[in-house]
Amino acid sequence: MRRLSPEEVLAQAIDRHGARGVVLLCSFQKEETILLDALLKLEPQARVATIDTGVLFPETLATWREVENRYGVEIEVADATGDWSRDACCADAKVRALNEALMGSDGWITGLRREQSPTRAGAQQVEYDDARGMWKYNPLAHWTEDEVWKRILDRDLPYNPLHDEGYASIGCMPCTSPGDNREGRWAGTAKTECGLHT
Repeated sequence: MRRLSPEEVLAQAIDRHGARGVVLLCSFQKEETILLDALLKLEPQARVATIDTGVLFPETLATWREVENRYGVEIEVADATGDWSRDACCADAKVRALNEALMGSDGWITGLRREQSPTRAGAQQVEYDDARGMWKYNPLAHWTEDEVWKRILDRDLPYNPLHDEGYASIGCMPCTSPGDNREGRWAGTAKTECGLHT
């Protein structure tokens, strides 16, 4: 199958589900910066949602505010706050919050990329999420780290400053350390996913 541009995948999602029938799940990482910019240019009324665990980095919260101010978008919040630690990850609460964020939608948009981890190596740009009974769009599935940064720098897009401090993947404070790809997530454990994409 021909590799589509992110804009082509997003246009397909909007055509299939309408402006409010698909939601971009945003964690304020570099991939979502690209998707937010492209999606809101295609459809300014598109839905954007995030999961707030209550233990997001201050830099993530600052990026969140910057994105809302720059694009004039109000980001929907699904609450997953709780008493979290590195050993008591918020997986179940995040999955519940994800299901809340997806309510009313027939499709969701993610920043998954194949090279991020072995568990994501099979990601397709457009696929059906059997577990949730809805379409899932991964517009950047085939993109490399270099392609991501080229787009951000070429278009002067806002991004989480933790990326400049060695955090390739940014989650919550208790379970995120600097590292390549997803190596900094739950470092030193066998865990690779929080449950949102499994």
